[in-house]
Amino acid sequence: MANSGVQLLGFTLAFLGFIGAIASTIMVEWKASSYAGDNIITAQAMYEGLWKTCASQSTGQIQCKVYDSLLQLPGIVQGTRGLMLSSVMLSFIAIMVTTVGMKCTTCMAEQPEQKDKVALAGGVIFIIAGLIALAGTSWYGHRIAQDFYDPFTPTNSRYEFGAALYVGWAAASLSLIGGGFLCCHCPGNSSSAKAPHYPPSNSGRGRDYV
Repeated sequence: MANSGVQLLGFTLAFLGFIGAIASTIMVEWKASSYAGDNIITAQAMYEGLWKTCASQSTGQIQCKVYDSLLQLPGIVQGTRGLMLSSVMLSFIAIMVTTVGMKCTTCMAEQPEQKDKVALAGGVIFIIAGLIALAGTSWYGHRIAQDFYDPFTPTNSRYEFGAALYVGWAAASLSLIGGGFLCCHCPGNSSSAKAPHYPPSNSGRGRDYV
């Protein structure tokens, strides 16, 4: 059975990964353009996210525009959207499941073995959610790098990794590590719990009869 301290640590890390996945999905800086023209007045930096694009002027003004049509979006954006939203929903389900199975809660206290299995299931769901988030961010990052090194891409149209990608990678790592801690089991405790108990021997009492 997993140690309650290890369970609490794993749940905390996985919950931080859940928050990070939400933040990464909402953030607009999935890819950022560092291009600036010669004229400082018209210089601008472009940012693109999963939901909208933003242009930051050198004067400090920021203008954002939400994507008009879902069907006109590139496949990479649609796919990453689906993966990140799936990761967030799975993490939410894992939080509910793990809360029931953790030793520090009173749910299913009369069934400790089933409670451990529920906690294990929550850890597995966290790991799946982390893998999905890692796949979405890595796929998007690979496409950015591919377009950046493409010689046919104009210089002023090249993008680099944005802050949302790094947040997503960190969130996926926290979910994986936290889920791994929740899945950790100590075989010594489980074997001792299942060890057979024998009644005390009565061999000593036979010596009283002479």
